[in-house]
Amino acid sequence: MTKRIFRSILGVCLAVLAASLVLVVGVLHGYFQDRVTQELAIRTAYIAQGVEQAGADYLEALPESSRVTWIAADGTVLWDNWEDAAQMENHADRQEVHQALLAGTGSAVRYSDTLAQQTLYYALRLSDGSVVRVSDTQYTVWAMVLQAAQPVALMLLLAAVLALVLASRVARQLVAPINALDLDAPEGADCYEELAPLLGKIRSQQRQIRRQMEDLRRRKEEFTAITENMSEGFVAVDQETRVLTYNSAALRLLGAQAVPEGESVYALNREAPFRHCVETALAGHRCEALLEREDACRQIIASPAERDGQTAGAVLMVLDVTEKERRESLRREFTANVSHELKTPLTSILGTAEILKGGLVAPADVEHFAGNIYRQTQRLISLVNDIIRLSRLDEGGDIGPWETVELQAVARRVLDRLAEAAEQKQVTLSLEGGEATVRGVSRIVEEILYNLCDNAVVYNRPGGSVTVTVEDLPGGARVSVADTGVGIPREAQGRVFERFYRVDKSHSGGGTGLGLSIVKHGAAYLGAQVSLESQEGKGSTFTVTFPPAEEKH
Repeated sequence: MTKRIFRSILGVCLAVLAASLVLVVGVLHGYFQDRVTQELAIRTAYIAQGVEQAGADYLEALPESSRVTWIAADGTVLWDNWEDAAQMENHADRQEVHQALLAGTGSAVRYSDTLAQQTLYYALRLSDGSVVRVSDTQYTVWAMVLQAAQPVALMLLLAAVLALVLASRVARQLVAPINALDLDAPEGADCYEELAPLLGKIRSQQRQIRRQMEDLRRRKEEFTAITENMSEGFVAVDQETRVLTYNSAALRLLGAQAVPEGESVYALNREAPFRHCVETALAGHRCEALLEREDACRQIIASPAERDGQTAGAVLMVLDVTEKERRESLRREFTANVSHELKTPLTSILGTAEILKGGLVAPADVEHFAGNIYRQTQRLISLVNDIIRLSRLDEGGDIGPWETVELQAVARRVLDRLAEAAEQKQVTLSLEGGEATVRGVSRIVEEILYNLCDNAVVYNRPGGSVTVTVEDLPGGARVSVADTGVGIPREAQGRVFERFYRVDKSHSGGGTGLGLSIVKHGAAYLGAQVSLESQEGKGSTFTVTFPPAEEKH
């Protein structure tokens, strides 16, 4: 704006300067022409008076600074101080002579293209009818300008420099109040009245912009609050795969570092399923994929984002489906194990029943075959009961009333129930420690101890022992079941609490394979912790630590 004002002022100054120069030269030329004409008239009057008195002798004595011509009444040139009068043509038709003959005086101006000069003529009629004419030359306007070209050029240069300085200064002074405007607070601006409507519009627009910015800020905060509190990862990308926004959950689930906005989304993850999802979504189609790792599983859901019917980008949701996939894997494994565990006794029962039905069994052997059916049926009932118990523990529903349970009494009852089986295995049972009470469900506590002691007897060796120790410690009551059995290999110790998992794949120990799983889930239901110490060939010790009184249910 300053440059435009500067150019405008400078242009006006130079135009005014040029116009003034032309006007001054024109006025001065007219003024000097009038002065010359007046001087010619006075000079002609003096010469005419001398001619009246002395005739041609007076004319001979005049200097030749101006041309003087004496013309007879018929136009014949009688005398001329510049030319030979005899050679000159008749001047009766000359304008100034003709006027003098008629009116007594006459004047004329004639221009010479060759000399770029104009000649002024003044004629005066004498008493005898003759005419005295005096002429003088004067330069034209352009001739005068050319003669004064150097001073005029210098004057124009000085005037142009002055105009340049003044234009620059005036432009800065005009723009200074505008540049000093505080557009953030235009209401307090001290500026030109002509700018008042503009400042009013700026104030109105600023109020509108502030409202819009506040609305955008609030929406952004709401959006950030929502996305940052999502457990799912959220990523938005444009058509060029540049990241527009994301939440912290996306970084956590993808195991990525923060990336600046505008970076490619592939900086978050470069795995083939992830890239395929992004490319499919940007092509306008919804896509899902799984990113599977050793300890985690992530589900990617990519959907196209459209604008005006065109795909403008994509929105990616990252879900942690590790637990879901683990449960699904467990469900499949559980279904396969249950099917296998049910099929084995049912096959035995079916085979025995078919033999009995076909009459192929001697009367003396019927009791043996019936006993086999009875044992397999008991095994089925035990399996179903264990599955029902485990399902109830998984559901976490109301299994029984919470009460004060005395651990030593429960342990004694369990050992009494297993005394016969222990005697058959030649295993010694013993109870050590003192009384200790916990808050819990009596039936679950008894099932935990029974399964631990039952396994200790089943997987023991002849002449071995099972020791149950009850302790009341400041950190909570503790029950440990130690045996001198076969022990558990180190690589299997992390899996013994899984459903249907057996260290001995031959099923020679009997049971359903759910005992330790019931122990684990029962302890979790009561808020207790189960730990295992085992050395292969020397035995195992299972310890159940119950929470202290202030943490009990």
